[in-house]
Order: sequence, then structure tokens, then C-alpha cells
Amino acid sequence: MPVASSAQEFNCQPAETDNGTRASVSIAVVPQLPPIELIRRWTAALKVVTERTGLCFRLIVPKTIPEFERLFLRGEPDLVFLNPYHQVMAFKAQGYLPILADNEPLSGIIVVRKDSPIRTIRDLEGQTLAFPAPNAFAASLVLRALITESRVSFRTQYVQTHSNVYRAVASGSVAAGGGVNNTLMREPQALKDELRVLYESPGFRSHPLSFHPRVPPQVRVSVANAIYQLALFDEGRDLLNRIQIPNPSAANHNKDYAPLERLGIEKFVVNSD
Repeated sequence: MPVASSAQEFNCQPAETDNGTRASVSIAVVPQLPPIELIRRWTAALKVVTERTGLCFRLIVPKTIPEFERLFLRGEPDLVFLNPYHQVMAFKAQGYLPILADNEPLSGIIVVRKDSPIRTIRDLEGQTLAFPAPNAFAASLVLRALITESRVSFRTQYVQTHSNVYRAVASGSVAAGGGVNNTLMREPQALKDELRVLYESPGFRSHPLSFHPRVPPQVRVSVANAIYQLALFDEGRDLLNRIQIPNPSAANHNKDYAPLERLGIEKFVVNSD
């Protein structure tokens, strides 16, 4: 199964299967946080999933969200952890199907410095706003659509990760920035204390884990069951919390993600080619 050579990878070493082969699954993760941090978090969780499934995971964490998009649009990873609108794009391009997602709804947030005079969306007129990337769903697409439809003009600055957005706002280099509830809550308390949430969008189904259709059904079920088992004990839930899936449940493309096409945000999507 193909893997992009430009991505950072982690190679596990599971025991051999009954027929003497090593089953391998490539997994690409949307880089909401700095890649080194995501590698650390996902490696810890995948090591336990490996122990429970006998599968070898090759973890791919691209440096940028556009690079991540190119990977799944080409169908290279077997498994992807991606934002809700990415799921729509991945299904259309390659038929990726979600198998599970966290129960906590995902909402976009606009943050400002706690001492900022900005109190309403209208106050963003003429300001520079930071976003992770053009196609970050709740952290960029939803928020840019909201602000534009409010007839507010603003300048955009794309800073690659949610963490970079929060730090840019805290430092005062931008007036406000877009993120999501699930990443802000996992930032250090000292950083959160410097920020204030100006706006929070309605909730959406969270980031899914999705499989390329070439992956055998038994592999999909094995991975899902291992993740559900992790959620049954404190240490496992802590590992899942760090990868934003502390309370996993089954996800369905038609029910959970296809309706996003009706939001009318496709005009804000930027082609990653």
C-alpha cells in the first residue's frame, strides 16, 4: 500500500501473524498541531493498538494541511484522521469511509486576546485574522464563511496549525484567529488564560477515522474494536484524549458528513494542487 515519501513516518514492529507476514496499515493525520507533537501523541496510542491487533502502523504526519490533502486526494494512506469537510472531499475523491469519531461535537471558535477591545464580529472589520489553513473545516472554512456573510472585510494569514493560531493571537501579531474547541481545550492553561472566545459556531460531528475502500473489512473492524477497548479504562482514555477521540462511537458518512455539502462553504475551499 503506497505511502508518500515526503511524510514523516514512524515504523512499529509487531509480532508476525500466523502466516509469517507483518500486516501493515499506513495512517495519515491532519496536522492541527506541530508534527512532532502529533507524532508523539499518535505513536503512544498506536503502540497499544498494535499490541491488540498485531497490525503494524506507519504514521504519516505531513508538515502542512495542504500536503495532507494531497495525500488523501491521491488515496495514498490506508487510514486517515481528518476534519469533517476533508471527509466529504476524501469520499468524493477516493471513497474513504468513516468508521468512528469522538462523541464530543466539533465547533469552530474565533479567539482574541483576553484584553482585546474586540467584542463582536463587526469589530473584526479591516483586521488581520490567523487561520491554520484555507480548508481547515471548523477553524477556517466555517468561520471565514460566517465573517464574509456578515459583510465584514478582513485580511487572512495562514499559519499551518491550530497551536500557531492561538500563539499568534496571544502574542498580538494578529487581532483574532480561528480554531476549534477540541484543540483549544488541550492547550496549556497559561496560554488559554491569555485568550477569550469571541464566537463559537454550532456543533458538527467530530473528525473521523476513515479507511480507504481497499482495506479489508477485518482490518477495519480490528482497529475499531481496539480503539473501543482503549476507551474502557483510564489509561486508554487518556491516550485517546490526546488524539481527540476520548469517547469513540461509530460514524457514518451519509448521516454525519454528507449533509455538510448543504452548508454552501465549497466556494471557500482552496484547491491544494
